[in-house]
Amino acid sequence: MEITIIGAGAMGSLFGSMLAKAGEPVVFVDIWKEHVDAINAGGLGVEYNGKIERTEIKALTSVHDAPKSDLVIIFVKSYQTAEAAVQALTSLKDSGMVLTLQNGMGNADIISRYVSPERVIAGTTSCGATILGPGLIRNAGAGPTLIGLWSKNNPCDIEKIKDMFCRAGIDTRIDDNIYKVIWKKLVINVGINAVTALTGIKNGSIFDLPSTWELVRSAVTEACEVASAHGVTFSQKMGEQVFTVAKATGYNRSSMGQDVDHGRQTEINAINGAVVRLAEEKNIPVPVNATLTALVETLQNNYK
Repeated sequence: MEITIIGAGAMGSLFGSMLAKAGEPVVFVDIWKEHVDAINAGGLGVEYNGKIERTEIKALTSVHDAPKSDLVIIFVKSYQTAEAAVQALTSLKDSGMVLTLQNGMGNADIISRYVSPERVIAGTTSCGATILGPGLIRNAGAGPTLIGLWSKNNPCDIEKIKDMFCRAGIDTRIDDNIYKVIWKKLVINVGINAVTALTGIKNGSIFDLPSTWELVRSAVTEACEVASAHGVTFSQKMGEQVFTVAKATGYNRSSMGQDVDHGRQTEINAINGAVVRLAEEKNIPVPVNATLTALVETLQNNYK
């Protein structure tokens, strides 16, 4: 299966390296020229447990130079989704599919404006990775990847994609209610990302002070209320889920925290900001998420 990955950041690079090592033909498309040049010159380096392994992968700065693909995986930041969807349409074979594993809410809907919904697969992943420099990432740990058809009319053989991922060492499962899966990932991100981004702490440190944990719980509670109003309910306490994820990734900086560390635009509008927008549709007050969104927006608007 010929694969194009649009967005060779930490997660895109991680998935690309694993698929390429498994023998799949992978091409990266990314606007970071230094990263692209480094990958083409010496392969993509992945550091894990102090050891670096390099994999040869073709990398490009323009999708127009990429071959037509059976599968395009979008791993760009949420605010770049529309542009990536246009690029995906350009590089798809007639029967090709688009898979989004991005953070936040709304990415699959945006992609479906440009690519037929019957060709869209959505999902989430609990894998972790960090960019260390051009051509080099750190594998921060594995976790399950869940995927599902965005349209019930999708004729895609999603089992084939799942099996390919599993052969590459990516623990992948199919979920028939992928909308709920994305909501669950959103709620977890709501609890961790903005707080860690604003305070400079690692994920596990949200438990160090009762006041910090109460802030996290309040943001999560609001998000769950909004999810319920939109037809998504959770059978277990999501606060406990956030606790579990934060503990498991305790030494990591969240993706939003990494963005702030490097003075980059964050995905706040697709995470806490999405909760605020969806709450407005149902007239639900979400003061904690509104405040966190405003603070992150203020911070990123005033980078030095």
